[in-house]
Amino acid sequence: MAARLHLFLLSAVAGTGLLVAPGVRAQSQTDPVGAAGDTPQVVEPEVERRVVKPIGIDTENFEAGLMVGTVGIEDFGSSLSYGGRLALHFTEDIFAEMTLGTAKAGKTSYEDLSGAAQLLTDSQRQFTYYDFSLGWNVLPGETFFGRKHAIPSAIYATLGAGSTRFAGDDHFTVALGTGARLIVNDWLAVHLTARDHMFRSDLLGRSKITQNLEFTLGLTAFF
Repeated sequence: MAARLHLFLLSAVAGTGLLVAPGVRAQSQTDPVGAAGDTPQVVEPEVERRVVKPIGIDTENFEAGLMVGTVGIEDFGSSLSYGGRLALHFTEDIFAEMTLGTAKAGKTSYEDLSGAAQLLTDSQRQFTYYDFSLGWNVLPGETFFGRKHAIPSAIYATLGAGSTRFAGDDHFTVALGTGARLIVNDWLAVHLTARDHMFRSDLLGRSKITQNLEFTLGLTAFF
């Protein structure tokens, strides 16, 4: 009796497995393991694109313009100076330039104290120079005005030589300078420069190297 009961139970379990297995196989073929019933929606990020308008810089290598500033003529005080600049850009970093300028020297402290004594005539007080220099853009980059506006710029250094006419004589001059160039648009640039004109002079009784520091603001155009 017990053997017949065991046989009946085994037959019932085997039959149930045969009925369930096709359903499981069918479900496994339609729904991969780990897949959800509904396909998840892909989230599209809504990124606001910033409109960038790159500046179009002319490909011309020549640059010319005018400058105005002040020059401190050693022993003669500071005077208004003005002049011009012409540059040729060989590469993005290296350029050559020619500058010329003029100013009228003031009086020395001795002349001011003595009253009548005049070391130089009016024509001899004219301080006129020209020089040829080689320049290097040390720090090219951009200058930002606010958060959304930037223009190309460069910090550069120059070294050159030329001649300075002062007190009726011509003096061999070494010109050492630095400056900042801001390219406003595709043809116009602004320059802020500092330049030291060094030459030997014995005007006041002893020979010495004079330091004549000049600061200028200039506008140049590419062509």
